[in-house]
Amino acid sequence: MISRHFVFALWAALLLAAPPAFAGARAARAGATADDPNQARVIVKYRSDSALVQAQIQSASGAARLQSRHAGALGQRLGLPLQDGRVLGAHTQALRGQGLSSAALAARLRQQADVEWAVVDERRTISAAPNDPYYGPNQTSITPAVGQWYLRAPDSTAPAAINAAAAWDISTGSASITVAVLDTGVRFDHPDFTKADGTSKLFPGYDFVSNVTSAGDNNGADGDASDPGDFTTASTCGSGGSASSSSWHGTQTAGIVGAATDNSVGMASVGRNVMILPIRVLGKCGGSDSDIIAAMYWAAGLSTDTTLPVNIHPAKVISMSLGKSGACPASYVAVFSALATAGVTVVVAAGNNEGLAVEAPANCSGALAVGAIRHIGSKVGFSAVGTEVAISAPGGNCVNLTGACLYPILTTTNLGSTTPSNSGYSDSTNPSVGTSFSTPLVAGALALMLSVDPTLKPAALLAKMRATARAFPTSGSGAAIVACRAPSATVQDECYCTTSTCGAGMLDVAAAVASAVPSSVAPPAAVAAASNASPTVGDSVTLSSAGSGAFGGRSIATYAWSVTAGGTLASLSGATNGANATLATSAAGTVTVSLTVTDNSGATGTASTTLTVQAAAPPTPPSSGGGGGAMSAPWLALLALAVWLLQRRPEQPIKAAARKA
Repeated sequence: MISRHFVFALWAALLLAAPPAFAGARAARAGATADDPNQARVIVKYRSDSALVQAQIQSASGAARLQSRHAGALGQRLGLPLQDGRVLGAHTQALRGQGLSSAALAARLRQQADVEWAVVDERRTISAAPNDPYYGPNQTSITPAVGQWYLRAPDSTAPAAINAAAAWDISTGSASITVAVLDTGVRFDHPDFTKADGTSKLFPGYDFVSNVTSAGDNNGADGDASDPGDFTTASTCGSGGSASSSSWHGTQTAGIVGAATDNSVGMASVGRNVMILPIRVLGKCGGSDSDIIAAMYWAAGLSTDTTLPVNIHPAKVISMSLGKSGACPASYVAVFSALATAGVTVVVAAGNNEGLAVEAPANCSGALAVGAIRHIGSKVGFSAVGTEVAISAPGGNCVNLTGACLYPILTTTNLGSTTPSNSGYSDSTNPSVGTSFSTPLVAGALALMLSVDPTLKPAALLAKMRATARAFPTSGSGAAIVACRAPSATVQDECYCTTSTCGAGMLDVAAAVASAVPSSVAPPAAVAAASNASPTVGDSVTLSSAGSGAFGGRSIATYAWSVTAGGTLASLSGATNGANATLATSAAGTVTVSLTVTDNSGATGTASTTLTVQAAAPPTPPSSGGGGGAMSAPWLALLALAVWLLQRRPEQPIKAAARKA
């Protein structure tokens, strides 16, 4: 009877004596595993007095002394396979490494006494514009042909454009920042308020219109902030009134602040990822001060009215495109003071009264009043002027007196003339123009600033926005255009803005957001976790970034997973740039996986997790009935084959010797 131990020994001998083809296959698999994309790329500058540089100077002459090729020496010192990359200047070179991430290699190199600095050799790409089809110029299927000209970088044609595109390179807005839009309510069914992931850009909000006739929805104040339409007949608002179609004004202003962006639908917004809290304060014939003031307190989370639901989404910015001529009413003084103390910035339209004084409540202390400028930077004819104006932004203008409007503010709307109909966008035949539309541009810019530093208070926000504003042009329009003057009883249409009539300058969102980035914000925190820290060879392990996060209002923009040790034992399977990744194990040993997260300011954080891959258990031999007994037919066949293979080579010389004898 042959023992099972003897069989296992013979089986092992067979494996060790396997033909070279099998060994080659094993080597090929190992090589494939080692080809993981965890290739480090860094740029290093060496100290001029470092031992490496001095040694090279002593061993070279002339131009060769400027060459910085120290991969061999550093690699030996660090125990890493490093390769020299491009020489970038005196004492500066690119380095390549294997088995660890770029961030990890840069961190290790910075610890070397010879190194002045080491940074990741980043890959730069063309700045990606949002994929919203109406954002770009040269539109053919819609009007205006210039698309959303006001969001793009200023140029010779439209120097008043606010440069939101460059601001998005710094921040695309944080969903933790809420802008309350106090207006006619909003059409929740507009598709451009739905993000690419299917979630809404709108919080439920509230309807503060208390007068049933003005409300137009058969009731007074309630929890439904939907806009039912504000059309009027000649008698709706009393004697002297006129008939008008529904404006869908709140849907238009909300879209400018925060329509879903990069969702392949319609338009882009200034605030992109910030959230909107729609609050209805205007209905047919406008809205009352008591409703507006109550809504301001509620929007900020400061309401003491126990009949109202608690606002669980208090706003940091309130946008109000409403007003009326006259001095600031005493009723508004307290609310502006309370909101400023609570850290809430209230942005208000200066008014559309052809160069007369700023309207109320934009002229109240504490309000951030916004004027309107044309695409070339001069004051739009309809905009109010005065020292109360803090800043100016595009308000839309048509250039021509007849025909299609050339430079309106394209935004979300509803196409119904009275009651809601199909969703759509304002265009050259149904243009959106007015300080109503310059105001949400500023509100969206403030939301982006708060996205990078949510600790900024209203006074600091205003100071940064004013300090970064671009100077008004003093030429570029008709010969008859003069400088704007202080408001009087005489209207003044287009004129060249001054800092005493139109605010500090033209809104520059990119510069304002850049100025808001705090210098002391910590880099993002990376957390790498494995679903199984002790997998068995052949197991797949889920890697999770749960717990990672950014600080200072920033958000994590990218993820990068890599195997930094044990690359021949396991490899990443599938995408390596998502919040989660999958590790496929192939051999026993210790494997380290690193995660590098990058926030939307470009700062990075790295974390690692180590797994111990366990060897697979040997196959259980067939049972022979306990204390011995006959072997099964397959095992007997295997044993016979093993004996024949082991004996075949020595038999041949013995038989040959016998024949010779």
